[in-house]
Amino acid sequence: MPASRPYDPHPSYQPVDGKVTAGWPNLAAELPLGPCVLAVDGPAAMDWAALTGNLAQALRTAGHDVDLRDVRDHYAVSAHERLAAPPVPDDDPFFTPLSQAQVADLFDSIPRPERPTQDGVTVVYGPGASLCGPDVLWYADLPKRYAEAAVSKGELPVGANLGRPAEPGDLVRLFYTDWPVLDRHRDAIAGRVDQWIDAQDTACPASLNGAALRSTLAHLARGPVRTRPYFNSTPWGGQWAASELGFTPQAGNTALGYELIAPEAGVLVGEKGGAQVEVPFQLLCVEYPEDMLGEDVHRRFGTSFPIRFDYLDTMGGGNLSLHLHPQEQYMREVFGWPYTQHETYYVTASEDGAQVLLGLTEEADLDVMRRQVEDAIDNGTVLPVEDHIQSHPAAQGQLFMIPAGTPHASGAGNLVLEVSATPYLYSLRLYDWLRKDAAGASRPLPYEHGFANLDTARRGEDVTKDLIQQPRTVRAGEGWREEVIGALPEMFYAVHRLVVARGADILDDTAGRFHILNVAAGEGAVIETSDGRTHALAFAETITIPAAVGPYRIRTLGSDEVQIVKALVVEA
Repeated sequence: MPASRPYDPHPSYQPVDGKVTAGWPNLAAELPLGPCVLAVDGPAAMDWAALTGNLAQALRTAGHDVDLRDVRDHYAVSAHERLAAPPVPDDDPFFTPLSQAQVADLFDSIPRPERPTQDGVTVVYGPGASLCGPDVLWYADLPKRYAEAAVSKGELPVGANLGRPAEPGDLVRLFYTDWPVLDRHRDAIAGRVDQWIDAQDTACPASLNGAALRSTLAHLARGPVRTRPYFNSTPWGGQWAASELGFTPQAGNTALGYELIAPEAGVLVGEKGGAQVEVPFQLLCVEYPEDMLGEDVHRRFGTSFPIRFDYLDTMGGGNLSLHLHPQEQYMREVFGWPYTQHETYYVTASEDGAQVLLGLTEEADLDVMRRQVEDAIDNGTVLPVEDHIQSHPAAQGQLFMIPAGTPHASGAGNLVLEVSATPYLYSLRLYDWLRKDAAGASRPLPYEHGFANLDTARRGEDVTKDLIQQPRTVRAGEGWREEVIGALPEMFYAVHRLVVARGADILDDTAGRFHILNVAAGEGAVIETSDGRTHALAFAETITIPAAVGPYRIRTLGSDEVQIVKALVVEA
């Protein structure tokens, strides 16, 4: 019996047709001979002064004259006003719709630096530098978790938001304006980038040339691939991921685990223990959408990868906030997402007595509930949650369906695998148990949005009947079966479970639509594709099987039965 391995927090893949290198001297050596205009594009929340200072030093050491030009000096005075979509309603303090602006909207006119003489290099840098007609284009990237961590510590620096050079960094602006604008820009230019630079260490960045980047993406889009996971910390977070998976808590706990959240996920490329670049997972969908998503899914969702997997760790922590997500029309018209945030909770582990809050009680009076929510916000009065919301035992292996508009929360003492539609920025919170953050502030509660989206139809016994489903076997063989554990007419994806006995294996087929797999019980499995690739998957790990894979086999590892949660798009 093949041996299993521990959870790998740093899965990585070899580059194709190239090598990841480290350091500015290696990058400087990549510039062509003679004068050139070099654009270094990238996100706003980057230490551009440190990055360009180190770059300039390396270029001068290599014998180049260097002229640094900050493209942000050419932004229009009103640039920040052009980017943000106006909130609905216009005095909403919590959310704005996702911005539909372009990086070009930052400028009244885009600068066009002249090529220097002899062996000089004019370096144009900052968000939008690629628009300046450069001879050579580099993209310097910094994973979004750095900006998120800075926000949680109150350290997002002045000038970290697009078009706001003198303003302190703002979280709402980052999520709803900067990231949508910059992601579109990055995706549009990725096909012509000459060097991809991972700027997590501005003193010694890792890099991969553009041709190798695209060859690597093409390879990864046709085989099983894991993204780099990480856990953040929140006031409700627990200890499971720290004790069981070896993550180091940022602020005392491991709360939200990013297994695969496409807008923020990255894939590590490079040698284990050597230089690596972290490439946005989204680029796989942008450059090779039909290979990754499948033709039908691509037709419906464009290049948006529509399903996410993440962990909610409250083992030794507290209850999540009571919240719900926008219904479809509201999500489109008010927040600007073309599809909404249906969710499910799969209980991977739970403590004795742990609960999941889900759905209205039969007797719930929404007028009373609203007054009590307002009283909790205004006066710190405890909300009698049990009067309004049902509580259900969090049995290991149970899936809870959470269609948009359904109030819910994972209770303390759970490790929940959240299998959800990808939109993740619009949690409409009603109550947060009167908790304070590290600074003593209460969490913002956009309860007006919450009550505007609350689905009053499913209550009482209908919640148990519709949303806490029993497994239904759809196919079976010697030593294995595949069950549907959650599907609803209004949800575009379904959640299945593969149950595979020790020593058995199971054949599957993407049939033109991607699968996502997570080992929810047992020691692990090996995935084998028809083109000869193999990929081990340990307990708690998540992997994407692109649509292009087609037939594949899953073999169990270890001495126990293996249970694998599988999600796929069923309506496209």
